[in-house]
Amino acid sequence: MTSYYPPITYIVPEAEDGWLLKAILLRRMHVSRKLQSRLKLTEQGITLNGRRVYTSVPVQAGDEVAIRMEQETSDDILPQPIPFEILYEDEHILVVNKEAGMIVHPTHGHYTGTLANGVVDYWRQKGEAFRFRAVHRLDQETTGVLAIAKNPYVHQHISEQMIGNRVDKTYLALVHGTPEPPEGEIDGPIDRDPEEPHRRIVTPDGYPSRTKYRVLESWADGSLVRLNLETGRTHQIRVHMTSIGCPLIGDKLYRHDVYKDIESQGSDPGNEAEAHVSLMPSFARNIVLLDRAIPRQALHAFELSFEHPVTHEKMTFQAPMPEDMRELRELLREGHYS
Repeated sequence: MTSYYPPITYIVPEAEDGWLLKAILLRRMHVSRKLQSRLKLTEQGITLNGRRVYTSVPVQAGDEVAIRMEQETSDDILPQPIPFEILYEDEHILVVNKEAGMIVHPTHGHYTGTLANGVVDYWRQKGEAFRFRAVHRLDQETTGVLAIAKNPYVHQHISEQMIGNRVDKTYLALVHGTPEPPEGEIDGPIDRDPEEPHRRIVTPDGYPSRTKYRVLESWADGSLVRLNLETGRTHQIRVHMTSIGCPLIGDKLYRHDVYKDIESQGSDPGNEAEAHVSLMPSFARNIVLLDRAIPRQALHAFELSFEHPVTHEKMTFQAPMPEDMRELRELLREGHYS
């Protein structure tokens, strides 16, 4: 017997009397054609006043349209008791505060130890059946707010909001130097680096990419910056901040240009004995010491806002700055890195 999630319903108003059911599904309930096709395959997938009907039938004011999705599980993800912090949960959405070092979803070479493994185990312990669907991704070393959809309708709805630029994603970063001007927008197309395909670069032939930023605090050697993504390219913040000469502190992939000078002199900045950090000019020394003060890029997904796909309420979730970034901020305030 097919098991379904609780129905998502819509009452037809007077203004929509006579509309076709498929128009209500698409234009009012925002059920994609792909999902409609999927729902038609089940007995209770699409109903009108509790009865299964063709989507080509007209509706009347006061009718109840309902969609029901089959319960799913992530059978390809091994449940593991991995702790994670929950910021919010209802029957449609799970929002967590991802910690540094945690991969979101199993990948080649990383089948276990991911956030997905922990979430699937958490649902199993509660006796619930959901498929793991992260609505966006965070880099392994980036911390903060991450939303997970519990069914395909919610995932599709939030994805459409992202495409329509109706999801607000705010990040906090600690960067080398201070951006000039202190508030602005970086409009730099991004694509793969042809010499190092795992990296991204700003290039005229890249994909349109825009990041808004504002300096919240600045010190002699770095700044705390608030960033809002207008697009969602891979490594976008890291690439854009590097492109304006203010790379993220601790970022091992997108490093400050000073490392090029260090390496050109035959030194290894990752080896204190070889790099002779104490003999470096103060500017270069401070950059190297700050990068060593945190084991990852200092980037945190601070806030996420979107419309709830079912209640249509505007929801905002925040995760406080993690301890390692708070300690780095204090270090920058004090100005003593050795």
